[in-house]
Amino acid sequence: MTTPERIPSPCKNLCNLAEDESHCTDCLRTLREITTWTQMNNDQRRAVWDAIERRQAEQGAE
Repeated sequence: MTTPERIPSPCKNLCNLAEDESHCTDCLRTLREITTWTQMNNDQRRAVWDAIERRQAEQGAE
């Protein structure tokens, strides 16, 4: 039996909220993503990582 893959947290231990308090400007997660991370399954965690990658791409386009 194999152990399920552990998806690492994107947390950088540098919490800085955006001016509108919608997300952390360091890890790019929303407040909801931050507060529910420990309850998420791996599929949900992968979805958060996908969202972070999209947010990084959007920031690069600005």
